[in-house]
Amino acid sequence: MNRAELADFLRRGRARLTPSDVGLTPGARRRTAGLRREEVAQLAGMSVDYYTRLEQSRGPRPSRQMLAALARALRLTADERDHLFHLAGEEPPRREPASAHVAPGLMLILDRLHDTPAQVVTDCGEVLAQNTMARALTRDVMSRPPAERNLLRLYFLDPRARILFPEEDRAEHARAHVANLRAVAAARPDDPEPAALVAELRASSEEFARLWDEHEVSLRHRATKRFLHPLVGLLDLDCEVLLSHEHRQLLVIHTARPGTESHERLQLLRVLGLQDMSVGQP
Repeated sequence: MNRAELADFLRRGRARLTPSDVGLTPGARRRTAGLRREEVAQLAGMSVDYYTRLEQSRGPRPSRQMLAALARALRLTADERDHLFHLAGEEPPRREPASAHVAPGLMLILDRLHDTPAQVVTDCGEVLAQNTMARALTRDVMSRPPAERNLLRLYFLDPRARILFPEEDRAEHARAHVANLRAVAAARPDDPEPAALVAELRASSEEFARLWDEHEVSLRHRATKRFLHPLVGLLDLDCEVLLSHEHRQLLVIHTARPGTESHERLQLLRVLGLQDMSVGQP
């Protein structure tokens, strides 16, 4: 691990960003350009002390998970992310089409969506990034261990995940999840990721196994979804999906039509933000 080079790379990465680049409010006037250390720590989900020690060349060797979080927080390109891993003495992740490194273009859009829920997911349902509104609407998935960030695993293996939706809509959500995974698995026959997910869910969920055997196929597309939020109530939201073909990642955006009750409730949710929503949440 090259601590001095790692520290310099982190400082320079932090200095080139502004709060607006990463979806944060500028706040009071700043003495120096760039993000503050506490802001990078917040974006990466680590303590300020830990990040400060990394920048001062005295921190412990970061884990691979922490390096990936830093790459997302500093909006690094794939080449820069690999360099970060090398400086920490780690082998960079393999560059596969379904990489967990968020496509810079999708991250740029996500950073600018302040008033509507949006998140980046892979075509297999792995949540890679969320904005504040998405965390407020559907829970903070990124705070969970990496193995628990897949939307299909949550939906079929954790009954509490379905509380987010009205009971009469849950069967259709299940069907849509399976139909999308069926299409992804067929398009990537040599990729072990979708095949392993299918095998796991077929063995663990009778509902998934039954729906899989029905052989329905349908990729994610524009739709209207209803969410049952514990604080603001029922929301009818339009779901838009932007696809990065190179990375097989999707930017999923939920909006409410102006003038509707759902729009007013979404604005209320923006005010409430990430208050304690433990009631009824996974």
